[in-house]
Amino acid sequence: MRKALGRVILLAAITACSAAEAATALRFNKLADGSGKSISDAVIVVDGDKIVSVGSGASAIPAGATVIDLRRYTAIPGLIDAHTHISWVWDETPGTTPYRQATRTVGENVFLAQKNLRRTLETGVTTARDLNAQQEGADVALRELINRGAMVGPRLFVPTRAIFASPRPVGGVSGPYEMARMVREVIALGADWIKLFASTGGTQNLTGDATLTVEEIKAAIEIAHPLGKKVAVHSYGPEGAKRAALAGADTIEHAVDIDDETLAMMKAKGITYIPTIDHNRFYTDNATQFEFRQGIGAEYNAFIAKNIETTRRAVKVGVKVGMGSDAVYTMAGENTRELGALVKAGMTPAQALASATTINAAMLGKEKSLGSIAPGYFADIVAVEGDPLTDVNVVINNVRWVMKGGAVVVDKTGG
Repeated sequence: MRKALGRVILLAAITACSAAEAATALRFNKLADGSGKSISDAVIVVDGDKIVSVGSGASAIPAGATVIDLRRYTAIPGLIDAHTHISWVWDETPGTTPYRQATRTVGENVFLAQKNLRRTLETGVTTARDLNAQQEGADVALRELINRGAMVGPRLFVPTRAIFASPRPVGGVSGPYEMARMVREVIALGADWIKLFASTGGTQNLTGDATLTVEEIKAAIEIAHPLGKKVAVHSYGPEGAKRAALAGADTIEHAVDIDDETLAMMKAKGITYIPTIDHNRFYTDNATQFEFRQGIGAEYNAFIAKNIETTRRAVKVGVKVGMGSDAVYTMAGENTRELGALVKAGMTPAQALASATTINAAMLGKEKSLGSIAPGYFADIVAVEGDPLTDVNVVINNVRWVMKGGAVVVDKTGG
């Protein structure tokens, strides 16, 4: 009996020793998060893909742990981009544009999307909600390849197929019954989220005419929610946003000129607003290269101004606002420029950081595993140079090192 007990104690000691040796301790100048709090001389202990402890000073380092010295930097949580289009790729072949390029297979598209995955990680974005693939199935393939470790990229939450109002050759619905049928279909295809287009608008089309009824949006929600799926609603205009809020959508994307009644409804129902302000700046910057129509830059700038003012009003009344870049094609790698737009709309740097961490984690239903640096959370950690709580440009321009799920995926420290 004593020998058996001794073996158990010895085995436990060996196991504990091995666990300590497997742990990695990350030392930072400080840790900052979206709550505005910071920890000086921060030590984050990681084991496998999770954070096991957060402390301060050398005493917080477990015996036998591997130490990575990042004391030149500030640690922030891995960022979450609530609205991307990672599988929309352009290989920049001379003589082509994103909208005038050769047709590709889904497999080619998935392979070429690796550049967008890499560029997105380099911004500190370790999780993304990818709302509508360039080719059906590409988003699911990317999600699965990343999850199994065959590709390196942000963890993805995807809709498989966006749902539009009829008339449309593929995916168009008319009435609640057809909407319910389509939602069941995309869930069967592996959707994490349901993406609805409830208005016109996109790229060079800056109209925002409502296209789905309240009843159609409600039908989507009534199928999705009991199955653990949430609903994102695209609307460039205020009427589509109002219908989405009345129906009880989970997020409203892009909308400008949202009226006070709708904003109050969004706050009361906990609907997250994803304004995607910066993507029209990207289109403006590239209008000539992309062969957009003459004068579109002025239209984009007018829309941006409305976007900022709508976001300002949403922030003021307490609507939850999440960071979503709407990054498409070569905009991957510029994802966090949206944070600067959110600060222009009245957020503090800490609030902007929260929009890309705690707010978006809760929007995804992952507030207990993503968006914070705390024990039990995924080890998604970003090192930035400077103080992100006083200057949002630190997050936009000064990402030096990125860990996703305990693996270092970006290292620009020069160490």
